[in-house]
Amino acid sequence: MSLANFRDAAAAVPNDLESYWIGFTPNRAFKKAPRLIVRAKDMHYYRPDGRAVLDGTAGMWCTNAGHNRDPIVEAIQRQAAELDYPPAFQFSHPKAFEAASRIAALAPGDLDRVFFCNSGSEAVDTALKIALAYHNVRGQGQRIRLIGRERGYHGVGFGGTAVGGIVSNRKYFGALLAGVDHLPHTYNREHQAFTKGEPEWGAHLADELERLVALHDASTIAAVIVEPMAGSTGVLPAPKGYLQRLRAICDKHGLLLIFDEVITAFGRLGYAFAAERYGVIPDMITFAKGVTSGSAPMGGVVVRNGIYETFMQGPEHVTELFHGYTYSAHPLACAAALATLTLYRDEGLFERARKLEPKWADAAMSLKGLPNVLDIRCVGITAAIDLAAKPDAVGKRGYDAMEKAFHEEGVMVRNVGDTLALTPPLIMSEAQVAEIFDKVGKVIRAVA
Repeated sequence: MSLANFRDAAAAVPNDLESYWIGFTPNRAFKKAPRLIVRAKDMHYYRPDGRAVLDGTAGMWCTNAGHNRDPIVEAIQRQAAELDYPPAFQFSHPKAFEAASRIAALAPGDLDRVFFCNSGSEAVDTALKIALAYHNVRGQGQRIRLIGRERGYHGVGFGGTAVGGIVSNRKYFGALLAGVDHLPHTYNREHQAFTKGEPEWGAHLADELERLVALHDASTIAAVIVEPMAGSTGVLPAPKGYLQRLRAICDKHGLLLIFDEVITAFGRLGYAFAAERYGVIPDMITFAKGVTSGSAPMGGVVVRNGIYETFMQGPEHVTELFHGYTYSAHPLACAAALATLTLYRDEGLFERARKLEPKWADAAMSLKGLPNVLDIRCVGITAAIDLAAKPDAVGKRGYDAMEKAFHEEGVMVRNVGDTLALTPPLIMSEAQVAEIFDKVGKVIRAVA
């Protein structure tokens, strides 16, 4: 861009929509009827016209503590005035260690080491690289295969896209990584429709890992990565016993088990980590989103002690893991994380989510029987409503519902094709639970 054009752009009408290419968004449709947000507070967003929009999605599964909470805002402001940026390699700052300690204290078992990055996508690629390097350091460098799951979402890095299992996220980007295979997804509408919480049917699907081990041989497989609750594909809770079975098979064959908790961590399923809900200790947990309640970009991987100690060999002046990011443990993100974790603790938001879960589930299931509703799933403070697709336009009913919800009913929902996903902040009141589903019910009728 020339200097003259830059000046013209700076003087252009605010919110000119042409330059910004929005990710995971139909840009042409958006720019015809933009859904713009100018501020937020607690449970609501606000449009340019001042109208409030009830947040039924916690942004993008992020703002578990609500929007623009004063303690978080003030912590970020103080940190910005004190320390803007220190080098992330060879140097660090006190809040990085404090944040790591606070996160490790919340993790189950011996998941005591924290590697910071800036997003869920980076967290997944970090975990996959740690898994590969771990086996290499142990003299098992032939363990190069990674196992994901169909319908899984693990971010948009090359590693995360490769182990992910959502077709549209994969099909445009070539071969991605070699040596990747996938477990079958765990959803079966015939056996699981309209289930509250974890479905009874489906634990046996974990045994498909034995088939992959037989196909590839355990000596070639580094790690298995799954979401305890597959969120981005439309809220697929793990069947009862499924995660426990995966853990047992991984132990049997020496495979690392990675839980992608970018969505499920920090209260979404009623606990600091979903691993605690299910009584399963993975070898690594990825996190992001809720760690700062969406107020600053931060992600990371919590790693078991034994993995960390395996790297701590050789001369002490030599780097143990050749990996990291310029903005890992950024001071603003660490300040935000510390303030957020304190809010979760002081307001008992994880416990609050557990208490609200039955009422949330009842409210979600009240939509059963509305036009085109094929299934409803919920676990923790999440819910998904599958709508029948229009015969000539798959995904259009879901998109229309999301638009009407924002523009006409004043509630934010996510659409994943023809599935509506709801994941509000954990601070919502019981009255707001009812308001969300009342508004969504009106939208479903409107797009019938």
